[in-house]
Amino acid sequence: MSTTRSTATETTEPLVLYRLQACPFCERVVRRLHELDVDYESRFVEARHSERDAVKRACGKRTVPAVVDPNTGVTMAESANIVEYLDGTYGERA
Repeated sequence: MSTTRSTATETTEPLVLYRLQACPFCERVVRRLHELDVDYESRFVEARHSERDAVKRACGKRTVPAVVDPNTGVTMAESANIVEYLDGTYGERA
């Protein structure tokens, strides 16, 4: 498990990002998190879908990227949906 943190002031707990190494969809979410200065914790998962039980337990799917936001109770997958959520939830703070 790897942790990456930035210094967002309004977030009380870091988001959890389930991701794969070198996944372009995951990197899209990482870029947006950095742009918005949102604290997050990376959890790198297995490449095989059948091995992604932690993602399934947290988000209901085995796909990545997936985000859990403990501040709002939101869990979601799909990079486009996550980026839209991040913009709507954290974009106005900057």
